[in-house]
Amino acid sequence: MHPDSQWPPQSRALYTPEQRIRRDASVWTLVQGVLAPVQFLVFLVSLALVLRFLATGEGEQAATVSVVIKTLTLYAIMVTGCIWEKVVFGRYLFAPAFYWEDVFSMLVLALHTAYLAALATGWLDARGLMWLALAAYATYVINAGQFIYKLRMARLESGRVDAAIKVAA
Repeated sequence: MHPDSQWPPQSRALYTPEQRIRRDASVWTLVQGVLAPVQFLVFLVSLALVLRFLATGEGEQAATVSVVIKTLTLYAIMVTGCIWEKVVFGRYLFAPAFYWEDVFSMLVLALHTAYLAALATGWLDARGLMWLALAAYATYVINAGQFIYKLRMARLESGRVDAAIKVAA
C-alpha cells in the first residue's frame, strides 16, 4: 500500500501555496534549472557519438566516454532532484505531484546503470553497449518529456494563481 492517503495520485494543483514558496526559495530549484539543460546538451553530444559509432564503427572510445559522462550527469540531477523534492514536498522521492515521473526515472536510472555494469564487467561488446545506451537514452527522452510537461503545467498554474491574487487584491 502506498504511504499517501491520496493513492493513486490524483489530478490536482502541482504545488500547495506553501510548497510553491519553498520551491521558489530553494537553491535546489536553481540547481535543477542549470543541470537539466546541461544534461540535455551532454545527451545530444553523446547521442551523436553513439550513432556515429554504430553507423561507421569509428569513435568507440569517444562514444563510451560520452555515455559515462551522460550517466554521471543523470546521477547528479537525480540526487539533487531528490534533495529538491525533499525540500519542496517533504520526501525524497514519489511525491504525489511527481509520482509517475519518479517511477519512470527508476527505469532511466536502471538502464544507465546497466550500461556502466556491462561496461565494467565486459558483459556486452562495444555494439551491444551502444544499443543499451540508446535504450537508456530513449527512456531519458520520455522522462525528460514528462518533466517538461510538468514544468509547463507549473508555469500555467503559477499564472492562474498570480491572476487570482491580482483579482482578489
